[in-house]
Amino acid sequence: MCGIVGLYLKKPELEGQLGKLFEPMLEAMTDRGPDSAGFAIYGDEVADGWVKLTLQSTEADYGWKHLMGSLEGRLGCSLDWFQNASAAVLKVNCEEDRARAALADLAPDVRIMSAGQSIEILKGMGLPKEISERFGLANMKGSHIIGHTRMATESAVTMEGSHPFSTGADLCLVHNGSLSNHSRLRQELKRQGITFETENDTEVAAGYLTWRLQQGDSLKEALDHSLEDLDGFFTFAIGTRNGFAVIRDPIACKPAILAETDDYVAMASEYQALASLPGIDKAKVWEPEPATLYIWERA
Repeated sequence: MCGIVGLYLKKPELEGQLGKLFEPMLEAMTDRGPDSAGFAIYGDEVADGWVKLTLQSTEADYGWKHLMGSLEGRLGCSLDWFQNASAAVLKVNCEEDRARAALADLAPDVRIMSAGQSIEILKGMGLPKEISERFGLANMKGSHIIGHTRMATESAVTMEGSHPFSTGADLCLVHNGSLSNHSRLRQELKRQGITFETENDTEVAAGYLTWRLQQGDSLKEALDHSLEDLDGFFTFAIGTRNGFAVIRDPIACKPAILAETDDYVAMASEYQALASLPGIDKAKVWEPEPATLYIWERA
């Protein structure tokens, strides 16, 4: 089952409305995924030389302030941060590897959900409405966002097992479907240096894209290769720093719908998730073709 939604705003002046427009889209997918939900939002970029990391704890009252004080002392560089429910968004003026190493030492129980210059990933167990309210989705700003509501099939219902998954800078993926060769691919990718934190097949798909990009592929080339190397049924929505992409497997048995106006591009597993968008009655609406890449990016 599972539900996928995505929204890409073409006009910067609309970015203050991103969360408000997206919240009903995510919640419309509740019947397709009632056990957990999450989203990746892009915006509030940090400058070159800085990295932004989304950190999450299973403890609602985790001591973020103490951790950030210890982290600043360890790294000896400027940082900024803010808390959002069980998560914290950290902006730090150092290399990502240094920040990750320090966090692994100081707070091994904290999960790094995403890293890059733009991305923030927030997710957890519960109904989509609960996740929206927990993280204040309606008030968020940004250029684009993708989300997922989960009905678990391949792994346990946990915060870590919910989508989106990110295995590379500003890159994330959500997935409706299942991969039949994820165990073999996981082992092959581990030998190539890709690390995994869950047994979820979607994380393998995300890791595969990260590996292909590391080999020098463009996003289009990486997704073309995925059609050859990933066995199973899937609809993917992929977020990048500059935009998002949608692709279905060659059989395309997992549903997807796209809509485009002069103001936005939106996608969902079902049309009902698009019905609340302004101007949807005048939008170009279509079902994405099998094994065909659709991508929208800022110049």
